[in-house]
Amino acid sequence: MKAPLTFYFDFISPYAYLGWTQIHAIAARHGRTVLPIPILFAALLDAHGHKGPAEIPPKRVYIFKDVLRTAHQWKVPLGPPPAHPFNPLLALRVASLEMDPDAQKHVIDVLFRAVWGGDGPGVTDPTVVAELLSEEGLDGEGMVHAAQGETAKARVRKATEEALHAGVFGVPSVLADGELFWGCDAFPHVERRLEGADPVDAIDLGRWAALPAQSKRKAAQ
Repeated sequence: MKAPLTFYFDFISPYAYLGWTQIHAIAARHGRTVLPIPILFAALLDAHGHKGPAEIPPKRVYIFKDVLRTAHQWKVPLGPPPAHPFNPLLALRVASLEMDPDAQKHVIDVLFRAVWGGDGPGVTDPTVVAELLSEEGLDGEGMVHAAQGETAKARVRKATEEALHAGVFGVPSVLADGELFWGCDAFPHVERRLEGADPVDAIDLGRWAALPAQSKRKAAQ
């Protein structure tokens, strides 16, 4: 069995939504499966001392334009969520509940559509999330109840900590045969990795890692 493609994501990210619509086809072309890992993007930002894209006004505007262009290119439905940023924890915890892979994919599909699929209700209200899942034939009420328990909360925390340990700093990120790739624009590189044609393999990365720093940016006052 070939190793799955590990897909780290947070529902708050439009790029994670777009990536989710593409990663399964990439995996299938190379005889792989997808292992989705819901993680908290805000915790990555805190750990690395970064601002979120939505917290930088010019970047926020640019990103929404960019995701619209990408969605158009990929023919993926896209619409704005009710608010952004928003608290994604309930959705992350629901998506991380123990279930078979097909059910988990279904749940993630539903929740992503509710945020980014166009005129969706979002995923912050427990009643709304339960109704969304129930409409899809799932035990929405039971899943939301389970997601509010300590076990589900701990599972997302643990997944986020493990992602940080693996070097993840943004979403979506894909771990393919031990190599980490960040962002939808890296998906062609993922495919080259799976084909055994990653040019990085032929380069002495030690020379790059050992580059000295000649200047240091002052911390903001």
